[in-house]
Amino acid sequence: MEEAGPATVADAERAEAAPPEERPGLGVLLWRAGWVVALVLADLWSKASVFALLENPATALARSCPHGHRRLHLFGPDAGWLTFMRSENRGAAFGKFADYPQLLVGGRILAVAFLIWLLVRLPVRRRWFSVAMVLVLAGALGNLFDNLFLERHEGETFGWVRDFIDVYFAHWEWHFPTFNLADSCITAGAILLLLSGLEADQGPSRADGDGSLSSPAR
Repeated sequence: MEEAGPATVADAERAEAAPPEERPGLGVLLWRAGWVVALVLADLWSKASVFALLENPATALARSCPHGHRRLHLFGPDAGWLTFMRSENRGAAFGKFADYPQLLVGGRILAVAFLIWLLVRLPVRRRWFSVAMVLVLAGALGNLFDNLFLERHEGETFGWVRDFIDVYFAHWEWHFPTFNLADSCITAGAILLLLSGLEADQGPSRADGDGSLSSPAR
């Protein structure tokens, strides 16, 4: 019989020391699902409320740019970089794929299905990764709701996504593309996905902290 070499012994020791991939139980899944539902409801409520406010004739809207866009300045016209502006988006971020609605909405449906599958199987110890997945899934569902359930414009197959948050700098006549809470969730989730690679360097004790979306409070 051959003796185990140093590399073989080291590999065996690492395998024994590695924490098991603990699958989420029912409580964890309900916790994650609860956060997804809460974020989706917050997104839909914010869209409906702000659109109703902007469409109310009593709301004082300012035409604060040469393009004639009517905005509601949240902190007054002198500090008018953050405004609400009614906008409907046929495409994805920055209006991409607006001419291919079937491809766009079909891709969103597939993405939602994949994210749900991933979130159900995600190990408990991957807490930041699970937070990122919750955010991205909630954002995708919020925008997909608009596509599938809002009233269609004439000649359109799907509803348009409601956007209203507008960052506008009048001095330079520049504004960031209008977005909504769902877009913010997706962006925050994407950033967390990039940062969650650092989680692999943490020990199991760091991954078991309280207050994450991976595990309900005990």
